[in-house]
Amino acid sequence: MTAIAIQAQKLLAPKRPTKSFFESWIRTLIILCAAIGVVLSSVSVCDGHWLLVKDQLFGLWHFCAFTNNSELNCYTDLHLAQVDGLAVGMVLARSMGALAVVVAIFGLELLMVSQVCEDSLSRRKWAMGSILILISFVLSSMGLFSFVILFRDQVTFTGFTLMFWCEFTSSFLFFLNGISGLHINNITHQWNGPKNF
Repeated sequence: MTAIAIQAQKLLAPKRPTKSFFESWIRTLIILCAAIGVVLSSVSVCDGHWLLVKDQLFGLWHFCAFTNNSELNCYTDLHLAQVDGLAVGMVLARSMGALAVVVAIFGLELLMVSQVCEDSLSRRKWAMGSILILISFVLSSMGLFSFVILFRDQVTFTGFTLMFWCEFTSSFLFFLNGISGLHINNITHQWNGPKNF
């Protein structure tokens, strides 16, 4: 009887669903694109030079101006830029950008752990990672939006630097991968408890 009971428990025990190649490929792409977003956002926030207006370069961390000798002089005192509310507003922009990177790193880590160490909590880890990536999108968008609002009088489409577009691209990647991660988690097979016959 004992052997029969053990055999029955094995048959009724939940089995780990085998992932299709397509699902594994999509999840790998989501992780890869999220990692690219983290790298782009990190570089953009660390460099911080987002807007070029005539002979002035505005950044998250300092303000730079070109002299008559084409030399670039940078100042950490943002009041020298003579833009209303720049010193206070830039604190919000850089805080949102930096926080977005930190949250995205944690989200990316959860995504990778859920795929490397598959267990009964893998789906929950993946969902949490996707939610953190979406939160990164919100924070990054707030940083971008507050920066544009600060320079609404000086901003031009061609004035944005490569670093600004890197942050914009990373924000888009965070949104795309967060939504995709939650969607693929919902449409794939869920590992439930023992089946009831």
